[in-house]
Amino acid sequence: MNQLENGTHLPLMEEFYSLQGEGFHTGKAAYFLRIGGCDVGCNFCDVKESWDKNRHPLTEVDEIVEHILASQADSVVVTGGEPCQYNLDYLCQRLKKHNLLLHIETSGSATLSGVWDWICFSPKNKTFIFPEFYTLANELKMIIETPNDFIWAEHNALKGLYYLQPEWSKFDKITPQIVDYILKNPKWRISLQSHKYMGVR
Repeated sequence: MNQLENGTHLPLMEEFYSLQGEGFHTGKAAYFLRIGGCDVGCNFCDVKESWDKNRHPLTEVDEIVEHILASQADSVVVTGGEPCQYNLDYLCQRLKKHNLLLHIETSGSATLSGVWDWICFSPKNKTFIFPEFYTLANELKMIIETPNDFIWAEHNALKGLYYLQPEWSKFDKITPQIVDYILKNPKWRISLQSHKYMGVR
């Protein structure tokens, strides 16, 4: 079993301590791990440099954990790329020993590993989605780029917390449509990328 398969190393694109800018936990401090490698490749992705895992060095999970513990963080958000492509059991085991809250953001295109306190599920159209996420997810975040995305959002609606998030480059055009849609369909909430307004990562 190699280092990726056993989860002791991950292709880390970046790590930083900041505020969660989106969804249910907006405004909360968290340590972010962005894992390189993505099998989805959304045209509107604002971190396309994360897609190729070979561009990002294999980093020891134990080293990552040391960095997290040196911060003031009480929660960790694992994102990508698509982090579920990797074995995250070891990462979760190491962090749970220190009673940290663990969040993951995923499209659901790969099976889940690790133990999580919060799963933000953001399924993408024309991508295979593992059905387990429809029952495991705590939060559904749908990116709205065009009016057709409202149909996709309803197709994926869960019983719980659902968010419609305007695609950043279409913000001015699509946000009024999202507001109107939520007024007519109040089970939805809006999620804004507040970190971009604040100028933080």
